[in-house]
Amino acid sequence: MPEAERPAPGPRGGDAPAPPAQDWRAADLRLLEDAAREAGRLAMRRFGGALDSWDKGGGQGPVSEADLEIDRMLRAELRAARPDYGWLSEETEDDPARLDAERVFVVDPIDGTRAFIAGQPTFAHSLAVVEGGRPQVGVVFLPAKERMFAARAGAGSTLNGARLTHGGRETLEGAAALTGAAQLAPELWPGGPPPVRRHFRSSLAYRLCLVGSGRFDAMITLRDAWEWDVAAGELIAAEAGAVVTDARGAPTRYNGPRARLPGMIAAAPALHPQIMARLRRAD
Repeated sequence: MPEAERPAPGPRGGDAPAPPAQDWRAADLRLLEDAAREAGRLAMRRFGGALDSWDKGGGQGPVSEADLEIDRMLRAELRAARPDYGWLSEETEDDPARLDAERVFVVDPIDGTRAFIAGQPTFAHSLAVVEGGRPQVGVVFLPAKERMFAARAGAGSTLNGARLTHGGRETLEGAAALTGAAQLAPELWPGGPPPVRRHFRSSLAYRLCLVGSGRFDAMITLRDAWEWDVAAGELIAAEAGAVVTDARGAPTRYNGPRARLPGMIAAAPALHPQIMARLRRAD
């Protein structure tokens, strides 16, 4: 989209007004959308060009100079707007003070860094606000595809302003599932791997949004998931009508000391229990 056609940015940073108590979610959603668009502008300046990147080690995957630049911008602008909120981001050293904050920003500056480095358009900016351990506001923005997914707790989710509704598939066999090949290894499934058609996207946040949009029937990851990868996407999928739990079938809880969840499964309401049944040992 040409720059002149982009929506005019709303208040950001220190110019953002403090939200009245009754509609803080709506005000925070506008704040996150504006911040995500600015992150997208920074990312697209780097996308497809020469880029310094390196592996963080410890199985954490790659990081690029763009990840760090976007993280700095988001941290400065969002915390200036909401100085009493805690901060949890993939690219910021963790501060335990967030555990005592009433509300916390949970941010992945670039989710799908491998795709970003490779010049693939399926990377995303994932931003959420968590209160009481649950995502209350979330956006997932894919600047290379010009897709803005957004949600507020209890108010539904949208894609570029249009309401999302998850599909209602009832049969697990042949369902389209977003998951890595290793996640369907037979030894992980006491009841047998689910008979799904496997698809893949590098961004966990985007996978959850695709389930929420009804383009896919399920998203499965049995590995620990970092909170910043899934907080916004979970809210978007759930507000669209999908059932989302951790890989044990329990409700998720965010802003924990480890900042990790024990996997995640998002699926159509009829499919979720069928998937969970296969994770339990058959009689």
